[in-house]
Amino acid sequence: MKNIFSILLLSIGFTAFSQQVESLETILNDKISIRALELYDNKVWYSGTDSKFGFVDLKDYKNQKQIKLSEDKLQFRTLAQDKTSFYAINIESPAYFFKIDKKDLKSQIVFKDTAKTAFYDALHFVKDGYGITFSDPDKNLFMKLALLFPHKKMYETWNPPMGNHEKVKLKEGEAAFAASNTNIASYKDILWIATGGKASRIFKQKGLDWKIIETPFIQGESSQGMYSIDFFEDRFGIAAGGDYTKQDANVNNIATSIDAGETWQIQASGQNAGYTTCVKIKPGSKGKEIIAVGDKHISYSSDFGKTWKKISDEKGFFVCQWIDDNNVVLAGNSRIAVMRLKF
Repeated sequence: MKNIFSILLLSIGFTAFSQQVESLETILNDKISIRALELYDNKVWYSGTDSKFGFVDLKDYKNQKQIKLSEDKLQFRTLAQDKTSFYAINIESPAYFFKIDKKDLKSQIVFKDTAKTAFYDALHFVKDGYGITFSDPDKNLFMKLALLFPHKKMYETWNPPMGNHEKVKLKEGEAAFAASNTNIASYKDILWIATGGKASRIFKQKGLDWKIIETPFIQGESSQGMYSIDFFEDRFGIAAGGDYTKQDANVNNIATSIDAGETWQIQASGQNAGYTTCVKIKPGSKGKEIIAVGDKHISYSSDFGKTWKKISDEKGFFVCQWIDDNNVVLAGNSRIAVMRLKF
């Protein structure tokens, strides 16, 4: 009986981590750093350094195009889309909000933030059509958002209220990381924003109400905290990050939530591949299967983030996105690649 039990445990472990990389093919080589991806029209779209924006056709890798959104060497770490356009914001001040038409790729600047502290970390469109982006705060430490209502041609900065006209406030040294355009997530009328630095918290909006949620995530230094979040509906959430100055450190750098982000539980502390810049739930898995990338690894979880397997030692990827059940597109330092997983 003891031997049978041991074999059963071994079988369960093998099944849980049966995924492996079947192939990893580079589809773009360029002098660029990419931290934001979008999928549209069977193409992967990207924004990056030196004002570069473009696409690679996922059906024909040779079909690709790249343009420059500005003659200035702007650094883009955000990219989002609605039905007709892409939107990208550079990270330095002044921050220019670019709108790029999906049909002819003509671009225009629709908004400009000239505040010295302007530094937009992520750009996200919710399902009912408006965009939201999160910037480092001004001296008053009030949370600073910018809202995009393209159908109304309205673009404005905004300090969200907590109630009784009190503004949502960050702690000294608390901001966010422009690591992979994934520190904002939403589902229906719920919005989540993850911060990092001296404090790493979740700012949750449901309807008109805002709530600030403390987390057990690693924090306290400017380089520490949550870098990326993802949610399955309003049930399961995953957060990943760490410390970019100590990339092998792997304590308190992964956390999950099963109550729509109200509480967070540390997972795999001391038992994961370390610093992570992007985490994505596999579509259709309801949160069970998750992929994560960092400067030094590609990792996979098949049990809601409780345990992780490093499936590749590939370096220099910062952002990833599921194409389908078996294929993931990754981007980062000088390249875009497509990884096929075998299960």
